[in-house]
Amino acid sequence: MRLRLPDILLIVAYLLATVGIGLYYRKKASQDKDSYLLGGKTLPWYKLGLSDASDMFDISGTMWMVSLCFVYGMKSIWIPWLWPVFNQVFLMMYLSRWLRRSGASTGAEWLATRFGQKGPGVWASHQVVIAFALLSCLGFLAYGFVGLGKFMEIFIPWSVVKDYVPFAVAPQYVPHLYGIVFTLFAMFYSIVGGMHSIVLGDIIKYAIMTVACVAIAGIAYVKLQGHELAVPDGWFNPFFGWRLGLDWSRLIPEVNSKISSDGYSLFGIFFMMMAFKGAFASLAGPAPNYDMQKILSTRSPEEASKMSGFVSIMLLPIRYALIIGLTILGLLYYHQMNLKAPDGTIDFERILPLTINNFLPVGLVGLVLTGLLGAFMGTFSGTVNAAQAYIVNDIYLKYFNPQASTRRIISMNYVVGVLVVAVGVALGFIAKDVNTVLQFIVSALYGGYIAANVLKWHWWRFNATGFFVGMSAGILAALVFGALIPSGNLLYWFPLLFAISLGGSVAGTYLAPPTEAAVLHHFYTTVRPWGFWGPVKAQVLAADPTFQPNRNFRLNMFNVVLGIIAQLCLTILPMYLLLSQTLPLLVTIGILVVTGSILKKTWWDRLSEY
Repeated sequence: MRLRLPDILLIVAYLLATVGIGLYYRKKASQDKDSYLLGGKTLPWYKLGLSDASDMFDISGTMWMVSLCFVYGMKSIWIPWLWPVFNQVFLMMYLSRWLRRSGASTGAEWLATRFGQKGPGVWASHQVVIAFALLSCLGFLAYGFVGLGKFMEIFIPWSVVKDYVPFAVAPQYVPHLYGIVFTLFAMFYSIVGGMHSIVLGDIIKYAIMTVACVAIAGIAYVKLQGHELAVPDGWFNPFFGWRLGLDWSRLIPEVNSKISSDGYSLFGIFFMMMAFKGAFASLAGPAPNYDMQKILSTRSPEEASKMSGFVSIMLLPIRYALIIGLTILGLLYYHQMNLKAPDGTIDFERILPLTINNFLPVGLVGLVLTGLLGAFMGTFSGTVNAAQAYIVNDIYLKYFNPQASTRRIISMNYVVGVLVVAVGVALGFIAKDVNTVLQFIVSALYGGYIAANVLKWHWWRFNATGFFVGMSAGILAALVFGALIPSGNLLYWFPLLFAISLGGSVAGTYLAPPTEAAVLHHFYTTVRPWGFWGPVKAQVLAADPTFQPNRNFRLNMFNVVLGIIAQLCLTILPMYLLLSQTLPLLVTIGILVVTGSILKKTWWDRLSEY
């Protein structure tokens, strides 16, 4: 165990600080429902953006991305499009603004602005989006729980602590025990302090992570001087052809096995599938999780857009400085690390914790661990908050106790928070590894979500029954696919999953009459979407000839393309910097300056116009 007293004191101080934050904001959070779930919609966009970026800086995702960078090199910048990461660009350019105009507290409550409060399928549409939100939240809780346990086991071997624990634990469940311990802290401050404590905790954690990332990047840069990385041809090139073109057989043969099991060998096809899925997933808008809750917590639609744009700026350079720094150290000292899992297989997700444990100085280890623990706790707490919002706001208050007092609402949030965490932890015991959970969430579950949620923004005839049938078909198909298809192949089944959901959405739409005209008119004039809204647009203009429809489709798409280019530049810039790739670094900076200058005029200066 590499942890020394300074490291342990840093970790303990942070954990105690989270408890203090929760207690400090307990009174403010308990003022009313909006204060608890949305921070009273008073928090400025830069705080929420920093909090959202911090929530995305999680242990499990970082472990996965370090393993990707180690194996795929610069080509690894594309693989997070599985999420897709560029959905933040769509949100930044227009979708966050559309969402925030509703004034809703959750995604299910937002549906009332689109489909109304009554009519065929309305009740069912609410239930299916709540079901998806809870499945998504529980999946992310299990994902974070699995990653945290594996991470902490490296630093606190069971052999060191087992004599102090009054019960026996099987080796395969040691990570789960560690996960439970740290989950309790995350659960406390998020449940007690609500959104206010989550945001403050995230900001503190981001500051710690920034210091840690810069320190690791500096160490990696110094260690690399005078050495060459033992990597295959093509590792430094972010571009690719039909095939991946990386052959590790003469260096680390086990890496070729990972590439094969990941299913990324035919990288051109893999990339097209990611881009196809990612475009539709981004058009669908934010999934009902902590990201959506942060958007709904902003003070205005314009601030919602600013917040989403701020996320990429604050997240990507710092996170990828950490990722490439740890990758460099992992490649330099690979033969001094033991990447074998308890079952004897090579586990590349162990690169991150082993590199920290073996090659960072005392004090910095504690700082990095504190930051990554905070990253886990921030993601975990934000996800718990989202699950609480759906259960309390959209189930308890809507159907069981609409007149509940503020005290009863806060008490229900406490109870629901504990239950959600318990179920998420239970699912973590079932999950095999981080990648398995990740692949199910992004390739299967989100695949079933996309079709209905694209149509709800862009097609006037789409109704609540279509939403319910499309979502139900997609989620059921996702559960079947997730159970029957190996995780590495789920992405390639996305077109079929999308077709099933799209077919259900269209068929369900024509099983019921259109949404009430008054509801459609209010939605169209309030949210002001573009898309296939011709009949509604004509009716609105007939009633109010001064109404200005949204004609910004081309401008929004132009800004999206520029935003994705800028996002890729923010991602790869710290990689080129630490690898001393001077010419590519200068080109990247030049592209970033040009795209940033254009977006200043075509997006930032025009936020109030559309």
